[in-house]
Amino acid sequence: MSIIEKIESEQLKKEVAAFKVGDTVKVHTRVIEGDKERIQIYSGIVIGRKGTGLNANFTVRRVSYGEGVERVFPLHSPRIAKIEVEREGSVRRSKLNYLRSRKGKSATTVKEKSDRA
Repeated sequence: MSIIEKIESEQLKKEVAAFKVGDTVKVHTRVIEGDKERIQIYSGIVIGRKGTGLNANFTVRRVSYGEGVERVFPLHSPRIAKIEVEREGSVRRSKLNYLRSRKGKSATTVKEKSDRA
């Protein structure tokens, strides 16, 4: 194992939430204001994942006051406290860029995953 791989493996998070593209998630981020630290929740649909290992990141999209807002989070960032999966979505794409052109409720929902046995 090279020196770079060893340093990267130390910085990887041990328990990462299992979520996929299409899931509705709540991302708990640590926000530092002055000398105080608080948790801020960003909720939305995961529209894409990119990268592997320490470089892995994911994009979350939500509609706020009628305007679409996207935010990219590094998966192994120490600023992310935790990731909660609210709903599991059933999609057939790896990137949900088509949600950008939609308006209203269709821009914020994807088909929910059914539990077939």
